[in-house]
Parts: sequence; structure tokens; C-alpha cells
Amino acid sequence: MSVSVLSLTRPLDTVSGLLQLASLLGLALLLLKTAQLYQRRQWMLKAIQQFPSPPSHWFFGHKQEEGRELKKRTEKYRCASPLWLWGSRVSLIVYDPDYMKMIPGRSDPKSEGAYRFMAPWIGYGLLLLNGEIWFQHRRMLTPAFHYDILKPYVRLMVDSVQVMLVNKWEELLSQNSHLEIFEHVSLMTLDTIMKCAFRNFQSYIQAIKDLNYLVFSRMRNVFYQKDIFYWLTSEGRRNHKACQLAHEHTVIKLRKAQLQEEEEPEKVRNKRHLDFLDILLLAKMENGRGLSDKDLRAEVDTFKFEGHDTTASGISWILYILATHPEHQQRCREEIQMFMRWEGPDRMPYTTMCIKEALRLYLPVPTVGRELSKPITFPDGRSLPRGFLVLLSFYALHHNSNVWPNPEVFDPSRFAPDASRHSHAFLPFSGGSRNCIGQHFALKEMKVAVALTLLRFELAPDPFRIPVPTPRIVLMSKNGIHLHLRKLL
Repeated sequence: MSVSVLSLTRPLDTVSGLLQLASLLGLALLLLKTAQLYQRRQWMLKAIQQFPSPPSHWFFGHKQEEGRELKKRTEKYRCASPLWLWGSRVSLIVYDPDYMKMIPGRSDPKSEGAYRFMAPWIGYGLLLLNGEIWFQHRRMLTPAFHYDILKPYVRLMVDSVQVMLVNKWEELLSQNSHLEIFEHVSLMTLDTIMKCAFRNFQSYIQAIKDLNYLVFSRMRNVFYQKDIFYWLTSEGRRNHKACQLAHEHTVIKLRKAQLQEEEEPEKVRNKRHLDFLDILLLAKMENGRGLSDKDLRAEVDTFKFEGHDTTASGISWILYILATHPEHQQRCREEIQMFMRWEGPDRMPYTTMCIKEALRLYLPVPTVGRELSKPITFPDGRSLPRGFLVLLSFYALHHNSNVWPNPEVFDPSRFAPDASRHSHAFLPFSGGSRNCIGQHFALKEMKVAVALTLLRFELAPDPFRIPVPTPRIVLMSKNGIHLHLRKLL
């Protein structure tokens, strides 16, 4: 009997011992992690001791801070101030043009942070790459955005805008004069970008909608930061499925096979317009070595992302601003009526001034991050060490009363030909070597969309649905952008 009891207690003792050992190891790891976090926090506190900041929550930091508080920072904290997240992470948020001028001119990489959450979707193209590989890709892609390449795209832009205005908006106006425009503008810019990228395509609209929501949701959830946990969640599985769907529409293998035919490259060069994928493939063939299939897919997916929602955001807010300022809207309309040749949308100086002023107030990408690859000393003598994260807040810069008098007032004369301003006071497409490679494409599409819309409709705001700007991957409105439209033609 005693032998039997002894034989049963030995396994129990073994299990108990293993549990105790596991508990001790877990406690040791917890203490080690706590010590590392404490050490890092002390390093961060020392790094930012020259930069005062608003009070922060012990755990959330400044996470709950909204646009109003950000504007107050520009008034109270000179040039830049620390932004705490989750109590253990801090970055320096910059909103002064002299500070801004120093960062884009350096070779600092983009901070991984939130950008890495986009990698499963768009891959490592120009947006996410850094260093020498980024430079090689940038040099290869620059010809794709040359003026002569972009000029034939105007007709594609016109076609997509006309479909939105005639087939969608006019039909909806027969039922109601009120319209939420962002959804329609987003579909229009997606239609344009797919035509410019491929000519032939299938819809992947729902996948893009899902990914925009899922990436932003992951950025804001502390429990979704680690891949090992995120991919086990329902949102992680939705993200994976949406990425697969989005990647099905890159059609790279089919186009490459066509280009391998002996006469095909010459046929492609003689087309009325080269699409983005053609340019990438031809550049690869002529150079002898270039982008892999994986790199090609990443660049095409990046082009679709950056040329879709960012442009849709810009166009939607521009139309809203013009709706709320009828005198400027009418002046733009009169100017546009003078220039009916769509091959030259740049010949609209006052409309261009209004577009730029709208982008100052509501720029599509409010913030970008840089991780310092070496120490930096700012013009006022304050400095930061290597490895520190700097956030360039273009939104705060554009609403900084020290830079722009009466910053909340819509005043297109700020961009008159004889107006003077700091070289880095207006950065709707970032600045320096990492500025937006597609900014001329985006501006052309904005001008075409604004011109065609104002020729066909008179715009007025919906007084019961005032947009509430909210920064996601791009600047959107929490409650949509609602306008009243009256047909002119």
C-alpha cells in the first residue's frame, strides 16, 4: 500500500516542480522585461529633457489627444514637443518649418512602427523601403512619373470622373440633392489608378476597404502589435484574406510573358500611353537586372495604395472647402470655363491656388515618422540622439499660427505667385528626397476632378452633417463628407 502511494506522489512532485520552475522563469523574464522598459524609459526621458510637453496619462500617454490639442501644442510648445504612447514609447512631434527643413534632407529611414503593419498588404515598395534599395527603386521608378508619361493619363482621369458625375451623381440627384461624396470619389480614384496601372483589371474594392480599416485598427490596439498574437485573432485572419485578394490583381506573370515575345516591347513603347506595370517591366529588361516578381508586385501595390485613397481624400476635402466658400467656387468655375482643353489642366492659376489652400487645411497624409540614424542638433541648439523617433506633423505645421496667420481661415491668396513663405511651411506631399514620387499625378487628377465637377454642379454644404476630420491611414471624416448638389448643365 505504501509503495502504491509513493508511486503516485512522485509524478505529482515532478509536475509541481516543473510548475515552480516555470513560474520562476516567468517571473525572471518579467523582471528582465520590466528592467529593460525602465532602462529605455530613462534613456528617453534624458533624450527629451530639453523639450517640454503637455501632461500625459501614465498608461495611454497622449493617445487620446485630438486635433484641437495638437493645434494648442503649436502655440504653447515652441517648434516641437514629445508625444507619449502607452507610457513607454515617446517620439518628438515636429511642427516648425526650420525643424522640418532639417529632417527630410537627411537619410534617416522611415520608422517601422505603424508602417510595418502595411507590409503584408503592399509589400516593401517605395513607401516602406529604406537605404540603398530604396534609392535603386526610386531611380528606376522616376521615369514612370515624367511629365510626358503623365500627360496621356489625363484622358483616363477624365473618363473616370465623367462616369462618377454622369452615371452616379446625376442619377442619385434625381432622388435627392444630398450626397455623401467620399465613397464615390474613392471609387473614382481607384478606377483611375487601376486603368493607369494595368488597363485591364477586376474589382478589388472590398479588399482595399477592409485593409484600410484593419491596418488602422491594428495601429491603435496595443494587443495587436505582435504578429504572433495578431494573426491568431479574427481581425488578423481577415487581414490575411484581404491581402490575398488584393494580390490576385497584380497580373505580373501574364504581362511579363507577353513582353518576352520578340516584337512585344516595341509594340508597348508605341502605345498611346504606357501603364505603370509596362514601365517597370521595360526598365527591368533594358537594365538587364532589376526588380524581382516580388518587388514588382510590391511597387504596383504601393502605386495603387498611394494613388487611390490619398487622392480621394484630397479631392473630397477640396470639394467640401469650395462648397463652404461659394465666392471662391464661382471664381474657379469662371476660370475653368475659359480653359476647355483638358490636355492643359495646369492653366488654371486661381483654381490651383484654391486646391493648395485646401490641401494646407486638409492634407491627405497628416504625419510621417523618421528614426534618426545619427544624432541631430536643431537650429535652436536642442538635440536628439541616434535611434530616436521623430514625427513630422504636416497637419500641425499647416495649422501653426506662428507660420500661417489665421491658420483656420481659407485664404487662397496665400499661394498667389507673389506670396512669400518659408520653403518648408507647406508640405502636402512631404519633402526632401523622400517626397511623394506621384505628387504631379495626384495634382493633375485633383485639377481634372475639380474642374469637371464645378462645370456640372453647384456645391453647397449640408448644415446638418458637418464633417469631423479624423486621421486614419489618410485624413477622412468620421461622419462622411455630405454635400448638396445642384445640376448646372
